[in-house]
This record gives sequence, C-alpha cells and structure tokens, in this order.
Amino acid sequence: MALIFQRNQKLVFAGDSITDCGRRDRAAPLGNGYVREVYVWLGAAYPELNLRIVNQGISGNTTRTLLARWDADVIAEQPDWLAIKIGVNDVWRIVTERTAEAVPLNEFERNYRAMLDRARAATRANLILIEPFLVETDRSDLFRRLLDDYRTVVRRLAGEYNTLLVKTQDAFDRGLQAQPASYWAGDRVHPTEIGHALIAREFLKVSGVEG
Repeated sequence: MALIFQRNQKLVFAGDSITDCGRRDRAAPLGNGYVREVYVWLGAAYPELNLRIVNQGISGNTTRTLLARWDADVIAEQPDWLAIKIGVNDVWRIVTERTAEAVPLNEFERNYRAMLDRARAATRANLILIEPFLVETDRSDLFRRLLDDYRTVVRRLAGEYNTLLVKTQDAFDRGLQAQPASYWAGDRVHPTEIGHALIAREFLKVSGVEG
C-alpha cells in the first residue's frame, strides 16, 4: 500500500500510559515509547514530509477519562491523522475490583463511539485505531478474556467507521511464540523497549511505510 501521510500533516496520538510514556515530564514531548519510535522512523524515511507529531497520552486514562478531555486535548489540535490507543485500563480496573473507575463493556463502546463521532464532526482527521492488548499466552486468563471482548469492539468499530486498524494483539501473540512475555512487557501491560518497537512497526506497516 502507498504511504498514507502527506506533506506538513499533523498526526496526534491519544491514549493511556502506553502512549504517554513520560511525555509530560522526563521524556517530553513525545515520550520514550512507540510514539517516539514512529516519529523517528517517519522522520528518517520521509524527511521531506515535515510531519508534525503530537502525543496526547495520559497515564491511567480509560475511555471515560479520555472522553472527558477529548475536546481540549484532541479536537483542539485539529489533526490530519488521529491515532487512538485506549482500553486496557477500562478492563484493568474491573480485574482489580476498582469498581467506581471500571468501565463496563457497554460504556466502553459508547465512550469510544462518542470520541469517533466527535472527531468526525469537529475535525477532518483520518482515524487509526490501535487495539488494546495483553501480553499473555493463556487465553483463559480473566484479564485476557475480558480484554478480548473490548478488543472485539474496537475491531468492529474500525470496520463500521472505515478506519485503519493496528492489530497489536495479533503481533504480540506472534511474538510470544518466539520469546516469553517478559521480553515484550514486564507486567503484561507496559511494553519493554522492544515491545514498543513492535507496536511502532505494526503502526508503520498499516501506514504504508516500506521495509
């Protein structure tokens, strides 16, 4: 496929800690995770495009808290491309019995739809959905089982809204056939440096980057 980006476009990433990665403090402004990897590779491969990349991830965000700041932090940026990576905290708070902060599946879909609808109504952004994932081989594990349901919603919304989709869970599942979970993410959620590189690689493949 051809490269999706054009000269002087702005690409905004919205999400949780996996996107944030210290972008608000020690690793400002892009963080030290997959967003920075994407920036570096796009800058090296296509310097003539002069792409602007903005990281609007905040650690701990669920779809509920991301939706609450959507207009101020995302719509206000008026991106040409908008990548959304959210969902693991919605489920993690269920698994850890933080009931007040947990986001049930029906609300998750409602929140996600609201973000997509608002982005379509208030910007001209092209949308890229990045699946939530868990680096876990046991598909009967409670966290993995619940997250798979949330991931199914993201895949369905990607089809319904005709967006690009980064299938991170499939990528990690393939990686787990070669290396243990600790190689990709020490706590199953937060990727290692190599895990972040894997996310960036999948994102770049969907974006039409060669190599």
